[in-house]
Amino acid sequence: MSTTPDVVITREPDGNVIAEGGDALAVTLLKRAGFVIVTTPRSFWYRLPWDMGEARENQMASHAARMLTAVGYRVELDPGLDVTRVTTPTDPTGDRVIGHSVLTLADHLNGSATYEAAADIVDEVLDPEDGLLVRLGDFFEAAAVQANTADTEVGWELSHLFEDAAVAVRELGTDLHAASDRMRDLGPAKRSWQEGVARYYSTAPTRSAAPTAGGSDQPAAAPPPAPDPPAHRRTR
Repeated sequence: MSTTPDVVITREPDGNVIAEGGDALAVTLLKRAGFVIVTTPRSFWYRLPWDMGEARENQMASHAARMLTAVGYRVELDPGLDVTRVTTPTDPTGDRVIGHSVLTLADHLNGSATYEAAADIVDEVLDPEDGLLVRLGDFFEAAAVQANTADTEVGWELSHLFEDAAVAVRELGTDLHAASDRMRDLGPAKRSWQEGVARYYSTAPTRSAAPTAGGSDQPAAAPPPAPDPPAHRRTR
């Protein structure tokens, strides 16, 4: 199966956003996304109109890539144009797509309004057939096979480490097999973490000075003086 992209959308050094490749249907979709044709005596390509601003260009390029992908085209989209790409300070170009997908899942979990919705997201990770943990176990097993094919001591040792990781991940899924159901049983609605913090501080007891015996108004005794700091050895 070919992995060569059918359509390439990129930003050139001069700032132009261009698209190349594809057939008549791809061209129609590019036009619908806002691209205009540029022709020369020997070739033609498509570009976005000028002077729209980089943010708008990124949105339009990402929209074109989504439309093309939806109908089966292989699209190579310049990472700098992809507005759907999740980035972090440690991965500003969003290359770690799988890790960022899990991060997005965690964001959805934090934003869920009900325990039912939260449990559905937990199921994405803990489902015993197709959840993230069981697939992660499959990944470590595949990594073990790859390491074992080296047929060396280092490869065999690495293979055992991957096999142990696969077992550990699957055992974790077994331990948490009822977690999503227990999440649903917590109630119909849940507080956001901000509400939880606010509730804690609104109900937490305030610290107050303990009354002195007999209700005396005499000031409390001064604390004992702090001990002198230990002597330090003088270095030469």
